[in-house]
Amino acid sequence: MRHKLYLPALALACSVSFLTASASSGNDQLKAAMAAMSQEQKESRIAEIEKRAEEIKQMDKSQLSTEERRSVKAELKSMNKESKAIGHGGIYISVAGLIIIILLLIIIL
Repeated sequence: MRHKLYLPALALACSVSFLTASASSGNDQLKAAMAAMSQEQKESRIAEIEKRAEEIKQMDKSQLSTEERRSVKAELKSMNKESKAIGHGGIYISVAGLIIIILLLIIIL
């Protein structure tokens, strides 16, 4: 009976560790550039990104060629990455941590 549980548990552990490893690798140059900016520069850059995103939303995309659409999409992706790098981050909880928290809450309550 125990042998049947080892394989799924091992597969789950490996998949969780691979997901966290790939999520941790990022664009270090962008993060370093954002760390060097002052708070006013960050706020002004966020305002510029929001303004450009609104311009792209208002654009008539039906008249754009395929290459122009790709370039607009790439621009939006890069602006999104930049805004996430400027942002204040957040709290990230791993799957194992979440399970432990839930189990502790069940035991306590």
